[in-house]
Amino acid sequence: MPVTLRKVLYLSFFLSLLLLTVALISLSIGSAGIGFTRILSIILSKLPFSPSSPLLDETEVAIVLSIRLPRILLAGLVGAALSVAGVVFQCLLRNPLAEPYILGISSGSAVGAILAIMAGIVASSWGIPLASFGGALLTILLVYRIARVGRRMETTTLLLVGVIVGFFFAAIVMFLLSISPIHGLQKALFWLMGDLSTANYLKIIIILPYVLGGIIFIYAWARSLNIISMGEEAALQLGIEVEKAKLILFVAASLITGAAVAVSGVIGFVGLIIPHIVRLLAGPDHRLLLPASALVGGSFLIIADTLARTVIIPSELPVGVVTAFFGAPFFIYLLRRKRGEVLDEQNL
Repeated sequence: MPVTLRKVLYLSFFLSLLLLTVALISLSIGSAGIGFTRILSIILSKLPFSPSSPLLDETEVAIVLSIRLPRILLAGLVGAALSVAGVVFQCLLRNPLAEPYILGISSGSAVGAILAIMAGIVASSWGIPLASFGGALLTILLVYRIARVGRRMETTTLLLVGVIVGFFFAAIVMFLLSISPIHGLQKALFWLMGDLSTANYLKIIIILPYVLGGIIFIYAWARSLNIISMGEEAALQLGIEVEKAKLILFVAASLITGAAVAVSGVIGFVGLIIPHIVRLLAGPDHRLLLPASALVGGSFLIIADTLARTVIIPSELPVGVVTAFFGAPFFIYLLRRKRGEVLDEQNL
């Protein structure tokens, strides 16, 4: 069935309703349970021209609007960014196991964030995100520079360089943690495992232009991604400047990943799981795959973060631990399936 604008809008509308439902359920869950009716009353009371309600509990208002809502919004943005980046990397590298972190971007971001923590600029809301984003940008430039041979960028080489650079930055992270003061160690470790507990509206404002603008920009290349996924030779014959497209899309996907990591830490497997699930439901066409992955990825990370903050109340888990519980078995399944396909080809 051909992909039309109406089909894209229908699917996006349905998945947006799913995202909204997940967000409302997440708002109601926590150490202090709050009913849906009261949540809607609290949200509506803050809309322009809405009448004030003296019956609202100020504690519940603070819990919903100051603690849970910014965390849910941030989880949705980060999940969308990582999922879209995963779609792009899997297409460009033509590898179903590819995901944002395999290119070393998360490790580079982690180095920047930990340097900011050790430098004592934790109090600044802009400090850690900017330092992390700088680390991501440095990693992007380094990986691309090393992997580029002449005017070409081989995907296999790029993948290997990303893994090597990731290991190098991971070693730097371990070194920095080993010499860091004890009082900063727990915060750094939580950040490395993915942490949305420090979510606030400022962080949302910081990454919103990067994530929203990046996803829209990548969606403009959806047709090119469809052609590239057919093979580079076919893409060249159809007039696609493959190397230029790969560079632009690689940088765009890496930047939205860096923006996500800057405010949430290292959250793995989202960019691996979601594209495969959405591909099974919506098909391989990137005009559907990209918006659907963004919305499903946002819903998935909201659910994962809800589990992270409620499963061991009053304490909480890093959200990266929860995504790893889902992602690790899925990764093994994909690895075994890929190995089975290789064996079948050899037998033929």
